[in-house]
Amino acid sequence: MAKSFPHSFEVCKCRGVTLGEIIFSIKENGANSIEKIGELTDAGTCCKCCQSSDKDIGVEKMELYLDQIVKKFVK
Repeated sequence: MAKSFPHSFEVCKCRGVTLGEIIFSIKENGANSIEKIGELTDAGTCCKCCQSSDKDIGVEKMELYLDQIVKKFVK
Protein backbone atom coordinates (compact mmCIF):
# COMPACT_ATOMS: atom_id res chain seq x y z
CA MET A 1 0.00 0.00 0.00
CA ALA A 2 1.81 3.05 -1.25
CA LYS A 3 -0.47 5.53 0.48
CA SER A 4 -0.95 5.63 4.23
CA PHE A 5 -4.64 5.42 5.09
CA PRO A 6 -6.19 6.49 8.42
CA HIS A 7 -8.16 3.92 10.39
CA SER A 8 -11.30 5.95 9.64
CA PHE A 9 -10.87 5.38 5.88
CA GLU A 10 -13.99 3.68 4.49
CA VAL A 11 -12.87 0.57 2.60
CA CYS A 12 -16.33 -0.91 1.96
CA LYS A 13 -18.68 1.85 0.90
CA CYS A 14 -21.74 -0.44 0.59
CA ARG A 15 -21.53 -1.53 4.22
CA GLY A 16 -19.68 1.49 5.65
CA VAL A 17 -16.77 -0.58 6.99
CA THR A 18 -13.58 1.26 7.89
CA LEU A 19 -9.96 0.19 7.69
CA GLY A 20 -9.81 0.24 11.50
CA GLU A 21 -12.70 -2.22 11.78
CA ILE A 22 -11.01 -4.53 9.27
CA ILE A 23 -7.65 -4.38 11.04
CA PHE A 24 -9.41 -5.09 14.35
CA SER A 25 -11.11 -8.15 12.82
CA ILE A 26 -7.70 -9.42 11.71
CA LYS A 27 -5.66 -8.67 14.83
CA GLU A 28 -8.25 -9.27 17.55
CA ASN A 29 -10.66 -11.78 16.00
CA GLY A 30 -8.29 -13.83 13.87
CA ALA A 31 -9.73 -13.04 10.44
CA ASN A 32 -7.24 -14.44 7.94
CA SER A 33 -9.13 -14.15 4.64
CA ILE A 34 -11.46 -11.84 2.75
CA GLU A 35 -14.29 -14.27 3.49
CA LYS A 36 -13.64 -14.25 7.25
CA ILE A 37 -13.39 -10.43 7.25
CA GLY A 38 -16.77 -10.39 5.50
CA GLU A 39 -18.29 -12.69 8.12
CA LEU A 40 -17.05 -10.48 10.96
CA THR A 41 -17.55 -7.00 9.48
CA ASP A 42 -19.82 -7.39 6.40
CA ALA A 43 -17.06 -5.79 4.28
CA GLY A 44 -17.04 -7.09 0.72
CA THR A 45 -20.34 -8.92 1.02
CA CYS A 46 -22.52 -6.67 -1.15
CA CYS A 47 -21.20 -5.61 -4.58
CA LYS A 48 -17.73 -7.10 -3.87
CA CYS A 49 -15.92 -4.19 -5.61
CA CYS A 50 -13.77 -3.63 -2.52
CA GLN A 51 -12.44 -7.21 -2.51
CA SER A 52 -9.86 -6.72 -5.30
CA SER A 53 -9.12 -4.62 -8.36
CA ASP A 54 -10.26 -7.54 -10.53
CA LYS A 55 -13.75 -7.38 -9.00
CA ASP A 56 -13.98 -3.56 -9.05
CA ILE A 57 -16.52 -2.89 -11.79
CA GLY A 58 -17.15 0.73 -10.83
CA VAL A 59 -16.26 3.63 -13.10
CA GLU A 60 -14.44 5.29 -10.20
CA LYS A 61 -11.95 2.77 -8.83
CA MET A 62 -11.39 2.08 -5.14
CA GLU A 63 -8.23 3.38 -3.48
CA LEU A 64 -7.71 0.36 -1.23
CA TYR A 65 -8.85 -3.26 -1.56
CA LEU A 66 -9.40 -6.03 0.97
CA ASP A 67 -6.85 -8.29 -0.74
CA GLN A 68 -4.18 -5.60 -0.18
CA ILE A 69 -5.12 -5.33 3.50
CA VAL A 70 -4.99 -9.11 3.94
CA LYS A 71 -1.54 -9.27 2.33
CA LYS A 72 -0.24 -6.57 4.65
CA PHE A 73 -1.76 -7.62 7.97
CA VAL A 74 -2.30 -11.39 7.85
CA LYS A 75 0.87 -13.25 8.78
